[in-house]
Formats: sequence, C-alpha cells, structure tokens
Amino acid sequence: MKIKVLPKKKGFICTTSHPIGCQKNILEQIENAKNGKKINVENSIKNVLIIGGSTGYGLSSRVLATYGLGANTLNICFERKSVKGRTASAGWYNTIAFEDYARKDGFYAETILGDAFSDEIKEQTIQKIKSDLEGKIDLVVYSLASPKRIDPREGKTYSSVLKPIGSKFSDKTLNTDTGVVSSTEIDPANQEEIANTVKVMGGEDWSWWIEKLLEENILSNEAMTVNYSYIGPKATQKVYRTGTIGEAKKDLEKTCVAINEKMKNAVGGRAYISVNKAVITQASSAIPIFPLYVSILYKIMKQQGTHEDCFQQIYRLFEIFLSKKPKEIDSLVDENSFIRIDDLEMKKEVQDEVDKIWKEVNSENLKTLSDFENYQKEFLTLYGFCRQDVDYEQEVEIEK
Repeated sequence: MKIKVLPKKKGFICTTSHPIGCQKNILEQIENAKNGKKINVENSIKNVLIIGGSTGYGLSSRVLATYGLGANTLNICFERKSVKGRTASAGWYNTIAFEDYARKDGFYAETILGDAFSDEIKEQTIQKIKSDLEGKIDLVVYSLASPKRIDPREGKTYSSVLKPIGSKFSDKTLNTDTGVVSSTEIDPANQEEIANTVKVMGGEDWSWWIEKLLEENILSNEAMTVNYSYIGPKATQKVYRTGTIGEAKKDLEKTCVAINEKMKNAVGGRAYISVNKAVITQASSAIPIFPLYVSILYKIMKQQGTHEDCFQQIYRLFEIFLSKKPKEIDSLVDENSFIRIDDLEMKKEVQDEVDKIWKEVNSENLKTLSDFENYQKEFLTLYGFCRQDVDYEQEVEIEK
C-alpha cells in the first residue's frame, strides 16, 4: 500500500514513521561506520547478540558490530508491522533496511521478533544461535527500553513509572510541541511503584539471559556482555538517579557484579555497564525535564566542540573498549567498573554552564539559550522525518 506519510505526534511519541526516511537514517550510520576511522580489533568478536537492536543505542551497536568489528548479528526486538494503512514502527523499518544493506555486503543479519522478556523468545534465540552461528556468541549487548514487562515465571505484568522518591518533585519542564517552559510537579512513588520499576528496568532479565546462555554453553571463551545506563548531572537527579529509574539502575549495577563473576568463572568473560551520554532517543523523550536538559546540553557541547550523537557515542565505545580483550578493558573502567563514555557531558565546565542556563531559561529565551529547534528536528528524524533528502509529498510503500 502506498500512502503519503507525515509525522503525527502524540505526547512524547510519534505515531507514524517514514520507511524511506528510516532507510536513509540507516544508510547514513552505515556510511559513517565505513568511512570513519577504522576500529583496530584486538579480540575475536564474530557473533553478536543484540537484545533490543532496532532503535537508539542498540541499533547503533548493531551497525558498529557489523561494520566496525565485521561481526554477524542476531537481533531481538518487539516492533510493529504495518496494519490496515497504518505505518509500521520506526524500529521495524530500521531493521528491514539494516538487514537489506548488511546482507548485500555479505554479513549475516537476522532478527527474532517478540517479547525478549519471555522464555519462549530466549529458547528461540538459543536454537537460532545453534543452527546459524555455530552455537557461539562472543558479545551480548542488552539495550531494552520498555515501560512494561511480563514476568514469565509469575505470569504477572509489571509497569514502570518515572517518579521521584520520598518527596514531591517540582521544577521546570518543556512542552516539546509548543516550546513553552513551565513548572511541573510530580508526586513521589509509593513502594509498589518503586518495586515494579525495578522489576521492569532492573537487572533481572539481563541476568536470566546470561544464565540461559551459559547453561546452554552458548558463550564463547572470553565472551563479554554490556548493558547501557545513565547517571546524569544534578539537573536530572530527582527524576532520574534518585528516583524510580535510579533504583532500577542501582539494581542493574548490582546484577552486573553478579553476572561478571559468573562469566569470569565459566568462560573467562566479563560483564560491563556503559554509562552513556544524554541523547535524543524514543525512550529518553519520555523522561520528565529531560527534553529541556538535552536542549541546553546540546547547545553547550556543540559550542565547545564535544557533542556526540548516539552513533558517535557507540563508535567511541567500540573503538576504545569493546574492540579490546576483557583484561585490557578492566584497566580502562572507573572505580565502579563502569565504562564511562559520558565523560564529556559530565565535565565541570559543561555542567556549570547547564546550571547557569537552567536558572535563566524560559519560553521567551528558549531558542536563544538552547538547541530546542534541533531537538524537535532530531526527535522527528528518529521516525524518518525532517530529512533533506526525502520528498515527503510523495506516496511511499508502507507494507514492507
């Protein structure tokens, strides 16, 4: 079916996506990987499992695993195909486009569609690895971002919340449709909401994946796994690091220590958490005050020449860290065993300027003091819109 596809926003998401725009986004990342500085691969990463590789950091990880490390990739994701004249999700179009390009370039690139939290998908993944990838995985990238999780062992559905803990949160917020800066208040989470958020966004499912892979003897010698996290500055603390998401991230960090020991003992492998920079993704757009913080941050980092987008962050992760052997990576992590690629964001001169602008910014000076116009554009680009090389007046095939 061919239709004219235009962006339709609903809250912090876009309900439409453009297949040609998404294809162009993928091609741009692939060309950047091909034409960028060559990654000197010191380890032997041939097969990569990416849990959540259709958008954001997971997608960039897949591009760089293929075109930076020369690896085969198996992706697990839950995306929506086109139904009854409605466009598919951006992740659906991203996945199809990436796999078309990768296969033409001679790479193995496959996807299992389904709920990565489920035992069924874990079992399908095991069988796929055994049949297609000689039964071995060298790197597991865990990059899931979901508001809900069905625990397969309990049959219960858990939902996460974005709330402070202990006291009401009050600060500035930004309406990304109108550009109005106003005040917002968020009531604190109760204990059940905190526990549910940890259940959805903590480390339990990551641990279950690794346990399953070890049990089936799927992980190769010196295999690694990496999970993505965020710590952030003072401006986002109350709704992030000290809020419900923060509790989930702390659980993730404790889980990483346990996974690391299991992998060391079983295959001489490692588990890492990569603490990444704030970037515009479908998931991050839902976090209160985050759009305003990112708009200010982007302006400052671009002025200082240190800004990195999602792809550039993951390129640096692969180039400096994941291309090396585990023992060498161990010497590069911080005192908490975190890989820190948020280092440029967290520089004192950057955060001091963020704090200064945060106090001054309002609806009238927003465009002057921040990169808000680019925020709006980059957000829509995630869904294949706002590209100069796409004619959005043309009808396109949406049922690919």
